[in-house]
Amino acid sequence: MIKHLEERLQSLSRSPGPAPLVGGKTGIEKESLRVTIDGKISQKSHPSELGSPLTHPHITTDYSEALLEFITPPLDDPTEQLAFLRDCHRFAYQQMDDELLWATSMPCIVGGEASIPIARYGDSNVGRMKNIYRRGLGYRYGRLMQVIAGVHFNYSPPDHFWSVFQECEKDSGDKRNFVSNSYFALIRNLRRVGWLIPYLFGASPAICKSFLEGRTSSLKVLGGHSFYEPYGTSLRMSEIGYKNKTPASLHVGYDNLNNYLRDLTEAITTRHPEYDEIGVQVDGEYRQLNANVLQIENEFYGITRPKQVPQAGEKLITALRRRGVAYVELRALDVNPFLPLGIDENQIRFLEMLMLFCLLCESLPIGDKEDAIIEANQVAVAHRGRDPELVLHDGGRTRTVREWGGEILAAMGLLAEMLDTDQAERPYGQALKQFDDAIAEPELTPSARVLAEMQENQEPFFRFAMRTSLSHRDRFLGCPLDPAQDAFFQNLSVRSLDQQRDIEADDKLSFEEYLNDYLART
Repeated sequence: MIKHLEERLQSLSRSPGPAPLVGGKTGIEKESLRVTIDGKISQKSHPSELGSPLTHPHITTDYSEALLEFITPPLDDPTEQLAFLRDCHRFAYQQMDDELLWATSMPCIVGGEASIPIARYGDSNVGRMKNIYRRGLGYRYGRLMQVIAGVHFNYSPPDHFWSVFQECEKDSGDKRNFVSNSYFALIRNLRRVGWLIPYLFGASPAICKSFLEGRTSSLKVLGGHSFYEPYGTSLRMSEIGYKNKTPASLHVGYDNLNNYLRDLTEAITTRHPEYDEIGVQVDGEYRQLNANVLQIENEFYGITRPKQVPQAGEKLITALRRRGVAYVELRALDVNPFLPLGIDENQIRFLEMLMLFCLLCESLPIGDKEDAIIEANQVAVAHRGRDPELVLHDGGRTRTVREWGGEILAAMGLLAEMLDTDQAERPYGQALKQFDDAIAEPELTPSARVLAEMQENQEPFFRFAMRTSLSHRDRFLGCPLDPAQDAFFQNLSVRSLDQQRDIEADDKLSFEEYLNDYLART
């Protein structure tokens, strides 16, 4: 896989003009559950002081009314990005009375499916559609999976990179196709080495017993109230976590954009017998948007997805078809409970290097056999990533995490050197060093640290998470926003509420007409 990397980097380094790898845009989408002071999922509505979750550009909700999502703008400076994310958290805490933002990916005390309120977005047609889509997810996969929080990382290289790279590759074809094909090469390789994500950044080796609701499990018991895996890294990314029961008929390939769109289109237009049994409208109430394999494209839960920014009323597949891929979204990151924001600058820089590594390495198509190996590696690391006996499958050979991971990070060192050009502090090299140490010493990983603290303090998962959440809350409340930033977020909230009211007032179609029109769009 590492073939071509050094050759491509040498070609890029010889190009005139700005450094081709420097200045890529990253974006963060970070989820956090609102919980009560006793650790239960909040039953309160989304605070109106935070604005409208339908129209606010930076503070919204995901599946649940209680699952906040903070969205940064795409920026080329990780320090500025984290400062913006920090301000989102500060502003939220100023509006939340006595509630907490839960500091872990896996939820707090769960009182069954009924304790998870589905997000609401007002009375407009688009708002009702978003609510019904989530209702459908609950019927299809259960609500528990939907309140697992995570961090999504978005990435695009600098704009000037693409012309340089296309010239280095001696490609004289359409630039948009070249860019999209390159993004799909990145995605294929990111899937191949995706096991690195739960190993390095997994922070959910234990869960509260209430999450499984009495279901049987092979997990071990820790104390009287927690389940765990001794060498686990990310139960969030295992079969008990952020995985849906994908219908056998759903297969989305990553060979190229056309095939990807073909497969997604088939999934959102093909009825599924099991979902037919749920019903679409039952006793006058919508249970789901339709009974198809996927209600809409967003339901496809790949750990990484090609993205394009949709225009008003435009479907994602339409945006991709018209304008190609604009960036890649990585969805496999746990919230790090040791970091108030769930992510830090070193992690952002490492992920940027990993994206470039996957983009510039050789990337052959993935067949069915390799696809199964990729999935097996992912599950194995989620459950046993720190086990010294664990071996992963890389093509026709087996390799340890230390061997394979060390090889990948050594190759990424070439990228760190280019990105650190003219930077005396060498931030990319420092980031790489931190995670290279974690490859060699598994006890440095967040998952190992979670279990170490739980065992040292003799506390269940819930107490660990509560203690950490309270500590983060005190830190955010202890550093209130300055007046200018407070006014910025206050204005965004007011404006978003006005925008929601305008959308509701402008609706001319019945909901049935609106939904039929939306689903028929191509």
